[in-house]
Amino acid sequence: MLGMTLVEITYNLHSSLSNEQLTRLGEFSNTYGLRKIRVDEQKNQISLEYDASRLRETQVAHVLGMAGIPISRQPSEALTSVWKESPQSQV
Repeated sequence: MLGMTLVEITYNLHSSLSNEQLTRLGEFSNTYGLRKIRVDEQKNQISLEYDASRLRETQVAHVLGMAGIPISRQPSEALTSVWKESPQSQV
């Protein structure tokens, strides 16, 4: 059985999120492999933590698009690997 590789990606928001966008984003919170969503209103950014063995970056961006959230990301920004977990490390 393969382990899990958690990755966090941060996008710049084009504008502050509306209540409607937050509601739609909440509907995707149970997307298979999407683990955490964090909004930084001061920096106007959104960060998502996901299981890279289950989702690709393009799928994460698609979830934001489905929620009606326009984003951008600098091409040079690297994805941040949060940690790896193997089934043997779980008790």
